[in-house]
Amino acid sequence: MVHAPAAQLVPVDAGGVTLREYRPSDQADLLAALAEHEIARWHPGPTGPHAAEEFMRSRNDWSGTDHASWAVADPSDRLVGSVSLHEIDADQADAEIGYWIAPWARRRGHATRAVIAASRFAFTRLGLHRLYLYHAVDNPHSCAVACAAGFVHEGTLRQSYRYADGLYHDEHLHGLLAADIVPSH
Repeated sequence: MVHAPAAQLVPVDAGGVTLREYRPSDQADLLAALAEHEIARWHPGPTGPHAAEEFMRSRNDWSGTDHASWAVADPSDRLVGSVSLHEIDADQADAEIGYWIAPWARRRGHATRAVIAASRFAFTRLGLHRLYLYHAVDNPHSCAVACAAGFVHEGTLRQSYRYADGLYHDEHLHGLLAADIVPSH
């Protein structure tokens, strides 16, 4: 049975990073991260203080049933990234997962730990059956994170998504089933 996300965000310990709510103190790091070329190329986001406040408010608001989103914080509690379950479909018991990691925190395993923790949350707390993940073929770092988190490459979708550069890019589709990481009883 699929369960809707809680009305309020649920923090998650991800072993070296914490999935938590966005805080006003995250605003400068959020804007700096989303302005960085590699993130902006694949994940356009807010570009000013008002837009950043709205972004954080919407990610922290779990009152709907369509997403569960977290800020990713390092052990010092600094914002280092984002992970989100979105397009949650209760009928199909699936959702899409997306993530990014700030340039000052890359190559430390933060993205992989965050994706694994969010996936476990999806399967154990929300009762989902399947997660899927898309990334541009031209984004090999995202592919590495998906594979390290246990997602299986299922195929390539030709010119399937128009990214911030205005061009349609080929995407890899990866999938993860609850049975892949949650032991059955």
